[in-house]
Amino acid sequence: MRIHRRLLVLSAAPVLALASCGSGPEQPDTVARQFADALNRGDVAAAAALTDDPGRATDTLNQLYDGLGKGVAFEVRSTDGNGFTLAATWKLGKDGKDEWSYTTAGEAAEGSDWKIRWDPATVAPGLAAGPLTYGPAFTKPARVLDAAGGNLMTEQIVTLVNLAPGVDTAAVAALLAPLAPGITAQSLQAELAAAQGKPITAITLRAEDIAPVNDALAALPGVTLAPQTRLLTADKALSSPTLSGLAEVWQQNAAAAAGWAVRAKTPTGTEHVAGQDPSPAADIVTTLDLGWQRAAENALAPIGQPAAIVALQPSTGNVLAMAQNAAADAQGPIALTGLYPPGSTFKTVTVSAALQAGEVTPDTVLPCPGSANIEGRRIPNDDNFDLGRVPLHTAFARSCNTTMGMLGVQLPPDGLTNAAAQLGLGIDYVTPGLTTVTGKVPDADTPAQRVESSIGQGQVTASPFGMALVAASIARGSVPAPTVVQGSPGVADRQPEPLPGAVDDQLKVMMRETVTGGTATQLRDIPGLLGKTGTAEYIDDTHAHGWFVGIDGDLAFAVFISDAGSSGPAVDAAGRMLRAAR
Repeated sequence: MRIHRRLLVLSAAPVLALASCGSGPEQPDTVARQFADALNRGDVAAAAALTDDPGRATDTLNQLYDGLGKGVAFEVRSTDGNGFTLAATWKLGKDGKDEWSYTTAGEAAEGSDWKIRWDPATVAPGLAAGPLTYGPAFTKPARVLDAAGGNLMTEQIVTLVNLAPGVDTAAVAALLAPLAPGITAQSLQAELAAAQGKPITAITLRAEDIAPVNDALAALPGVTLAPQTRLLTADKALSSPTLSGLAEVWQQNAAAAAGWAVRAKTPTGTEHVAGQDPSPAADIVTTLDLGWQRAAENALAPIGQPAAIVALQPSTGNVLAMAQNAAADAQGPIALTGLYPPGSTFKTVTVSAALQAGEVTPDTVLPCPGSANIEGRRIPNDDNFDLGRVPLHTAFARSCNTTMGMLGVQLPPDGLTNAAAQLGLGIDYVTPGLTTVTGKVPDADTPAQRVESSIGQGQVTASPFGMALVAASIARGSVPAPTVVQGSPGVADRQPEPLPGAVDDQLKVMMRETVTGGTATQLRDIPGLLGKTGTAEYIDDTHAHGWFVGIDGDLAFAVFISDAGSSGPAVDAAGRMLRAAR
């Protein structure tokens, strides 16, 4: 018997050892910490295996990470018997700037080993109600207003007309063609074929446009109508290259004012779980004057080539109008960033540089031959007109290329560069609501280069915005800070030397003579108008852009027409704008 009992005791020891080496956690604290570690790793399988309902836990945790991401830190704060407290902090959003912290309670249950009693509320508040999602929370949308406080752009509902393969394109085209004549059954078929079996968006329509055909479209098999909100102009006929920049400012402001929310998707809708309320979004007041804007758009309407008008208020730098025609829109925002040789409008810079050099005055008599060979470059006047010897102010008003070439060759390499910068040309600006390039006026290291630059050719380029800024700087006597969002002027990358006041006044007198007795006399019925015409050859000297820059009281503007052949069409467009606005 003694031997038998001894064998029993020895045989019991391996049984105790096996129990202590089991694969599951030994106590509530251990299983809770292993659960928190698995959640921190985003290891759904490991976390779910530690619960008493792995199937449900797997589904719920996968949905949780899908909705909130994996930027989370869990830790066990305390244990008490079978219970424990979890603390969690989520970093939500792209950059993790939105933080959600909370504590929850859980319980471990003992079976064959210790397991977490599965309860979604142990992982996150609200999770028991349904899957959690994170997203921004916006306040009432701001409006973009014109200078008078009227609605320029507002958030509106638009509807995407989406078509699936196999749709009756003839029936769709019959409904949409009155709204968009370019849509045909054939065009829709081509788009669907190019999409290779995927749905396409045939058109996006405003609420008032889709209303008459909404029900008929919705009834067609393969047509899906998808409403969404967008920032749109209050007047759908209004168009301006600065609208996209204003939309960016609106979006940035909306994002800055936005709060955030974690919501639970429930069978009956959504339930707010946590978040931060949005701040009020202030309306964006712009400097755009709708009277000038419409006048500028209408002035460009008859022109087939790409054309643009930029109008500024010299006293403030405010953008009053910025317009392009459809042909220009197809090339991008050329009014703001299109770079072209400015031609004779650049003579404002050349004369400014010559006057500051002290070599001439407005009354200095200079030769204006029909053509001249200057530093190996033959410079002709338009149609080779010959004025003989005339005062500088006459040569400017009549746009003598030969006179300007002779003046330019005498300037230092950086003479035109510096004079241009005094008028804003070649200066870069960071302006809320505007992405602009004024132009480029590099140093002219050789006499031949200075000849080309002096008549706005060669390496000199300018945008319509840049030349409007030149006109505004002459009108003001200094470069104004361009502004399209009130209270947010542009910041220049550098500050040039100021333009001498005497030079500024002399330029204005010469620009007035351009209208009264020079190359823009078709505008002399407009009282007090100052201006400068420009014809800029390009490619093979058989094509020419047309320019006109002008000053009308506290209005400065530039008109540009691509491949116009001469400055005449630009001058005519300026006249249409100015007369319509009066």
